Amino acid sequence: MIVEIDIQELSEGHYVVDIVKQQASYALTNSGHIKNQQVIESLKRKGVLSVLIDTSKSESNQEGNAKLGRFHDEQLPAIVEITKAKKLFNQSKQLQQQLLQDFASGEPVNLTPIVESSNQTLNAIYKNPDALACIINIREKSEYLLEHSVAVSMLMSIFAHYLALDHQISQQLALGAFLHDVGKVKIPDVLLNKRSKLTPTEYAIVKTHVNHSIELVRQIPGLSEISMEVVALHHERLNGSGYPYKLTADKISQYGRMIAICDVFDALISNKTHKNGYSHVQAFAILRKMGQKQELDIQLVDAFIKCLGVYPVGSLVELSSQKLAIVEARNLQDTLKPKVRSFYDLTDRRYIMTQDIDLSQSSEKILKGCRAEDYKLDMNKIIEFLMMQG
Repeated sequence: MIVEIDIQELSEGHYVVDIVKQQASYALTNSGHIKNQQVIESLKRKGVLSVLIDTSKSESNQEGNAKLGRFHDEQLPAIVEITKAKKLFNQSKQLQQQLLQDFASGEPVNLTPIVESSNQTLNAIYKNPDALACIINIREKSEYLLEHSVAVSMLMSIFAHYLALDHQISQQLALGAFLHDVGKVKIPDVLLNKRSKLTPTEYAIVKTHVNHSIELVRQIPGLSEISMEVVALHHERLNGSGYPYKLTADKISQYGRMIAICDVFDALISNKTHKNGYSHVQAFAILRKMGQKQELDIQLVDAFIKCLGVYPVGSLVELSSQKLAIVEARNLQDTLKPKVRSFYDLTDRRYIMTQDIDLSQSSEKILKGCRAEDYKLDMNKIIEFLMMQG
């Protein structure tokens, strides 16, 4: 069985699968047995706080005090991939923070770790695109300015993979998406964090972040034209209503159309200082309306929705039985009937024993997509509860 244990509970003979929590960005190169106490002390010095162990392979066969419960062996690939995806997201967030600090202070930008992170993201998508999409969906969304570019970069990677674009092009698209909002370091925080609606003058100032982004990324040696194109075009709209250039459809490339969709989608589902985000289904509906108004490319919007699934993995749904459930797997034959896991009774307002439901084989129906906040629930607590249930 796979369990998570605190680093203090790790002992000789345990078989470590992966790192779960850490204070730094140390990467475990290989799974394996803990040979001696020196290895444990080394992990502690590197900031490791907890790890996943496989009790069936552990020589001591100790299960320890599992904080997040047990998982069946057949669940190992999904659990490990989602754990790795979460670690990758957090590492990318740290890179984004350092990037913004460098731009704000005028320090030269080192692209190498960002390129490496983009490659890791693409590799993770090739292994399990749903795992990465799940992390985007269940993240706290409490640090919008920091997390938005990371999420958009990952969405761009997932979308590029779905469209079967060349690996090198996908990498350049992901890199451009990671950099697309760096110009916000030039915008006053009081405007970026304003809780009320921006005045026309304030909005005009905020819109200049694209111009600032273009100026900043031009200073990065070796950045490709494709990456710069992504930065420059993310707020352009096919009907000419976008900015800063007010380009029309004939001047906006496929890459510009893709980044616009990814950028708008993450903005819609994310919590802001002045309002909560939309559910995924609501966000998809807004994207389609924007497509019908010729702001976004409607064909690419539909492809994006198919790429993530009408009910993306990690999103919440309300069932006809008055229960909340989390989407566990997409149904490629019928996107309206994914596999879900119910966990909360809306009538009694309480957590319940989880039940896996294949909606293609059940009379249960999805009433609507929803968000944890709609029911005054905490997504982190939901995930913790689900993992404890196993």
